Amino acid sequence: MPISIRPLHPVFAGEVAGVDCRKPLSPDAVAAVEAGMDRYAVLVFRDQDLTDQEQIAFTRHFGELESYPTIGHIRRPEDHRLGPGIADFSNLDKTGALISAEDRVWFFKLGDRLWHSDSSFRPVPAKYSLLSGRILPSWGGNTEFADMRAAYDGLDQRSKAEIEDLVCEHSLMYSRAAIGFTELTEEELAAFAPVRQRLVRTHPVTGRKSLFLAAHAGAIIGWTIPEARMFLRDLIDHATQPQFVYSHEWRQYDLVMWDNRQTMHRARRFDRHEVRDMRRTTLAGAAPTIPQVA
Repeated sequence: MPISIRPLHPVFAGEVAGVDCRKPLSPDAVAAVEAGMDRYAVLVFRDQDLTDQEQIAFTRHFGELESYPTIGHIRRPEDHRLGPGIADFSNLDKTGALISAEDRVWFFKLGDRLWHSDSSFRPVPAKYSLLSGRILPSWGGNTEFADMRAAYDGLDQRSKAEIEDLVCEHSLMYSRAAIGFTELTEEELAAFAPVRQRLVRTHPVTGRKSLFLAAHAGAIIGWTIPEARMFLRDLIDHATQPQFVYSHEWRQYDLVMWDNRQTMHRARRFDRHEVRDMRRTTLAGAAPTIPQVA
């Protein structure tokens, strides 16, 4: 069956037919998916009942997995539920029980409901993310995506000129502080040291410009903090207008793949008393958007 992509939104996002993500892909199939990502930025693969290893193998068709040390992270290595190469975006602890509403891991996860781009707080931000819906709650839990290319195109020329060379600082400290999560250990503070990212990125294949925004962005180099944060809030408000947003309503075994260089996303509320088992693989980016300062 040839690969086809059906648009899900007027400006981006598509549903893929003709791909079994459990099986090795031919070079032509890999190229077709890559081309689909360049065009749509978000791709949905339905009915993909994957194991963790199958998800990892599918992801590796498109590059190398992102790999960073876990020292200083909120969830300690000995408390991980899943094996290496796959991130746990469930509401479950290592025993398979629901995470307590008083657990700081749960508090930290609530930050995923803010608009963000994966690993923008890393020196080299992520390329693609792939999220698999294994067990879904009966209500809520959509994932929303914003097309940052269309958002950039929608700016007036004065704004485009103003932001062209701006550099932001991104950190998990900024996004978590926005929800009141400020009690971090010295080890966590060191792990979350701010990194610099360009505010405007250019796609290496299509040449399209896009905004590189996230709740992780909390400063603009050369600006005062209050003015920078108000400006960044205004840009996020602009970029997440309905005409730029696709809301994905999950079906069990959906695999959703998105380009962090061209989109933002956020999780939506669900009944935390029900299991939501989501597992993510992440592809490493190619290079920093700007050299980091020691």
